[in-house]
Amino acid sequence: MIAKFSRSWALFKQSWAVLRSDKTLVVLPILSSIAALLVLATFAIPLALSVDWAAIQSSGDSAQGGKDIHQHLQPWHYVAMFLFYFANFFVITFFNSALVACAIAKFKGEPSSVSDGLKLAMNRLPQILAWSAVAATVGMLLQMIEERLGVLGKIIINLIGMVWTIATFFVVPVLVVEKVGPFDAIKSSVGILKKTWGESLVSNLGLNAVTMLIAFVGILLVAGAIAASIALNTVWIAAIAGALFVISMIVLALITSTLKGILLAATYQYAATGVIPEGFDNDVLQNAFTLKGKK
Repeated sequence: MIAKFSRSWALFKQSWAVLRSDKTLVVLPILSSIAALLVLATFAIPLALSVDWAAIQSSGDSAQGGKDIHQHLQPWHYVAMFLFYFANFFVITFFNSALVACAIAKFKGEPSSVSDGLKLAMNRLPQILAWSAVAATVGMLLQMIEERLGVLGKIIINLIGMVWTIATFFVVPVLVVEKVGPFDAIKSSVGILKKTWGESLVSNLGLNAVTMLIAFVGILLVAGAIAASIALNTVWIAAIAGALFVISMIVLALITSTLKGILLAATYQYAATGVIPEGFDNDVLQNAFTLKGKK
């Protein structure tokens, strides 16, 4: 486990070095976040306003809340929910595709920019649309089934959702590079996961762990600022620290999203071609992603 975390830390630093060499890559997660907020405002707010929440509250207790909501939903609500899922998956996949395209171009030593990544994502629009429809269908079905089952059923659905997430881990780079349909992309993604012995997932979790550690340090600093405010009988220290914490968490989330895209692209390139991406250390990547037949 220590060796795995050590490799994850090394890959984090190498992904960070790639980002430092081209800081414009973080623009794509920013655009993705803005687009996702617009999608949320467009669908979720009108949907929430159209539901008769007073009738739901008066028709049952909190234990039956989920069922009561579905009893008051109209058929068009489900259509709107599907379109929301579809639009959300499309936004995420589109901008992730652009980020992966930029990263892969950099690994090959080719000129790359945000506009180049967006152009390639546009060229993959049919594949992205098809994948978004499949992902939205699966996501919505799992959500609807989970809301109607008991505790055991919810656990089973969550496990199915986890398997789905793992199986589709490499779908985005497959769509970008191989230009295939959604089902072929899933098949290729599963094949790459088998080749990398699951280390790609461990490294992704390692990146999350590093991010959580940084966030935890930030929480401790805010707690110290609150304690200082209480001791000095002033709110300004805590207020400033809180504002800085929120801003830093937003920045951290954007950077983490960018690093995940870079690491995903690097993992895919090595697993698919056996070529070490430019900017990554040969020994670290080979040890982290040992291909079957090369052990």
